[in-house]
Amino acid sequence: MMSVGVAGAMASAPAGIVWTKTCLVLKRELGEATFGSWLGQAALRETGDDVCLVAATGVARDWIARHAWRRIGELWAQNDPLGRRLDLKSRMEFDSDGSAAAAPTLAPVAASPAPAAPAVFEIDADAAPAAARQGRLLGLQERFSFETFVAGPSNEFAFAVARRVASWSDGHFNPVMFHGPYGFGKTHLLNALAWEAMRNEPSKRVVHLSAERFTTTFVRALQDRQTAAFKEELRNADLLLIDDVHFVAGKTSTQEELFHTLIALVEDGRRVVMTADRSPTELSEMEPRLRSHLQAGLVCGIEPADRNLRLGILERKLQTLAQQGRFLPSAKPEVMQFLADRFTDSVRELEGALNTLVARVGGDLARLSLDEAQTILRPHLSCNERKVTVDQIQKVVSEHYGLKQADLISERRARAVARPRQVAMWLTKQITTRSLPDIGRRFGGRDHTTVLHAVRRIEALKAEDPAIARDTDVLLRKLRG
Repeated sequence: MMSVGVAGAMASAPAGIVWTKTCLVLKRELGEATFGSWLGQAALRETGDDVCLVAATGVARDWIARHAWRRIGELWAQNDPLGRRLDLKSRMEFDSDGSAAAAPTLAPVAASPAPAAPAVFEIDADAAPAAARQGRLLGLQERFSFETFVAGPSNEFAFAVARRVASWSDGHFNPVMFHGPYGFGKTHLLNALAWEAMRNEPSKRVVHLSAERFTTTFVRALQDRQTAAFKEELRNADLLLIDDVHFVAGKTSTQEELFHTLIALVEDGRRVVMTADRSPTELSEMEPRLRSHLQAGLVCGIEPADRNLRLGILERKLQTLAQQGRFLPSAKPEVMQFLADRFTDSVRELEGALNTLVARVGGDLARLSLDEAQTILRPHLSCNERKVTVDQIQKVVSEHYGLKQADLISERRARAVARPRQVAMWLTKQITTRSLPDIGRRFGGRDHTTVLHAVRRIEALKAEDPAIARDTDVLLRKLRG
């Protein structure tokens, strides 16, 4: 399948011209931010006389169907002299119907070039079992590959660096350090790097281990007087990968050995990649010279996933679960959005919540309502959430928007007050068990229909307005500690 630019599509396929005209109007009507969020990764594809708009994910497809499909149809009909029918599918649906291989991309929706698809490396059938055995000996997990890693603004730089290291390219920064919060993909990235590095250069020696395993193996070598063998094992590696290096902080002899191993490998032109839960500057218990050498290479931060990335991760996870369970990878948008908004602290928790739903309902996930999903997850939610009061929500929201708490319960209707009030109501519905009438009473004696309108309005705005999406994300994190 080959992607071509808009100019090439216009010259070779009338559908490209039609879609380009449609996009110009849609961008103007929806706004650049909304267009980019929901249509920016979509592509127009043609198979014979059939034309299909392929959305990046099922969530994006559902949003387009609800909010933009009628208008797209009108614009398409106005601009297409051939009167062709335009269909809408997610990428997963389109690829699974067997027509993907014969369908060139006529025009990417965004004006900028589409990013290159991640390469898939084929392994000889006879070599595959050997590669898998080697990976298992290294403690690698097969499910952690570049193909299953969902990249977004918070991790795309780290992702690009990992792929470059795995390709054994020249101009490599050494060492490379990935750091970020627990549960946001560092281990996945390190595993993926190891798998691809071995596929690209089977003759190269890759060593992967956790910092804890480094420590226990080193201590055992000291006890058994086998330190020379331990040093040789690590220093003959072409690529050394160490996960959770913060574990060695405060362990004097282990840090000393790690320091000398790092120096020996770097000076010999061999490559070292490590991960930690903090940047080297924040590892205060680590020996200064080791910390300094970790900073001397390339330090890549991985930030907490934003809402769009969390939705993408859920979409990818659902596709994997559906393939394993042989059911359609579909769920109601409000259920997916609830998971993305509720489980913000760790990708592992996010995926765990989806695992729980699939384990309970299996192929019936597509019919699962939001209330049913919340009921299933309630025990999990209650044991992981600290008690947050309406008063705390009002205080945090008013501080965030530079208001007084009294403004949120006042009769003032100016947008500068009304919008934060709606955000506060939405937050209260999300992270407390209070009913709509009770929430209304706590916000100046308002009717439950006012609260319901506020909740629905903020849900809609989060999909359309990046500023509201950021505000709600920041406030959720702050309230949940």
